[in-house]
Amino acid sequence: MGDHKEQPLRVGAAVRRRRRALELTLAVVAERSGLSVPFLSQIENDRARPSTGSLEKVADALRTTAVELLAAADPACTVDVVRAEDPEPHPEPRVRSLVRGHHQMHASEFTGGHEAGREFQHRNDQLLFVADGGVEIEAEGRAYRLGRGDTLYLTGGVRHRWRATVPETRVVVVAVADHIEAVEDRKRP
Repeated sequence: MGDHKEQPLRVGAAVRRRRRALELTLAVVAERSGLSVPFLSQIENDRARPSTGSLEKVADALRTTAVELLAAADPACTVDVVRAEDPEPHPEPRVRSLVRGHHQMHASEFTGGHEAGREFQHRNDQLLFVADGGVEIEAEGRAYRLGRGDTLYLTGGVRHRWRATVPETRVVVVAVADHIEAVEDRKRP
């Protein structure tokens, strides 16, 4: 139950990733494949499931194969349970993923200490939620102390570092996955 292998695949994200990697517009792919722009958009947004023939046309237009697109597809899992780990305290810091697979959202739980000197800069937005304990976060030249139940939101590109201030602190980090273009390129005019 909740096993991705039992679920059908969503090929839309794989098509979009491949198209963007080749820097092609939907119009170019439509012209190459003989399919309409609206239909290709529906495929990319998983609102339409392409037939084998249509998927092969899309793959040809993207200079790949239908098999490769399916291999890169996301499972169409709408509900997945990630069970809690052993509640016993651990001496070492640990991280566990709260979302399995290749999705638009990424979430992790950090428990225990954290390498305070390590600086992070994520491409997309993220939210830090202190589930238990306390943390100190440095972002944009300011220090923020957070306790149980507090959150801190960071927009994409903000450099930051954080450390636990209480043993067995638990921090949940939720972010837009890095493979998603959620932030405009701030370098463009």
